[in-house]
Amino acid sequence: MTSATAADYGWIRSSSSLFAYGLEVGYTLTLVRGVSPSELFRIVGAEPRGVCEGLDALIEEQREYLDGYEEWPEGFLAGAFTVRGEGGDWTLAMEFGGDLGTRPRLMEALSAGTRAVSHSSNGGKPMDFFHWYEDGELRTTFEGPADRTGSTPDELNAVMTEVGLDPSGDEDTDVDTKAAVLALTERLTGVRVTEVLLAEAKYQVGEVPEEPAG
Repeated sequence: MTSATAADYGWIRSSSSLFAYGLEVGYTLTLVRGVSPSELFRIVGAEPRGVCEGLDALIEEQREYLDGYEEWPEGFLAGAFTVRGEGGDWTLAMEFGGDLGTRPRLMEALSAGTRAVSHSSNGGKPMDFFHWYEDGELRTTFEGPADRTGSTPDELNAVMTEVGLDPSGDEDTDVDTKAAVLALTERLTGVRVTEVLLAEAKYQVGEVPEEPAG
C-alpha cells in the first residue's frame, strides 16, 4: 500500500489544471483492476468512439457531444486507458457529467472477481461520493466521511485517518477532502493519479448509454 495523503493531490485545485474542468461540471473517476479499457466498455455496454490524445482532447469531444443535445443527456462519454497499479494493470475511466462509477449494477459487474474504486462530484452541487467494490460487493461508500455504508463500512477507517479524512466527521479545515479521497483511492489501487498522467494519456472513448429503467 502506498503512503499517499491529501497533500499529494493539492494540484487538483490549480486553476490551470485540466482537473478543474471536472470539478466545475462534475466528473467520475473509476479504477478497475485486471479489466482492459475495451473489456470495460463491453461490460457497461458502451459504443466505441475512437481515441483521444490527451485529456484536453477528451474534454473537447465531451463538449461537442453535449452540443448535440438541447438538454443534458442521460448517456455520456467515458475515456479509458491502462495504468500500472497494485497487483498489475488497471483501467482508469474518466467521465464528465456521467455516472458510471455510481451505477451499482455496472460497478458490481466490473468488480466481479476483482477490485473497483470510484469517486465523483456533481460539479457545483455539494455532492461528492466514494465507492469501493470487491468481487461484486460494495464494501465501503460515503458522501461525508462519517456517513459510511456498505458491507464493511469501517474497514477503511484507519487508512482514511492517515490520508486526512476523519471517520468521526470532525472536519479539519486545513485538509482538502477531495484531495484526501484521491489519496484514499491510491491507497486501494496503487495508482498515483497525476496531472501529467491525465493530460498525456491516450484515451479509448466510449459512449455509455442511458441506464435502463428498473
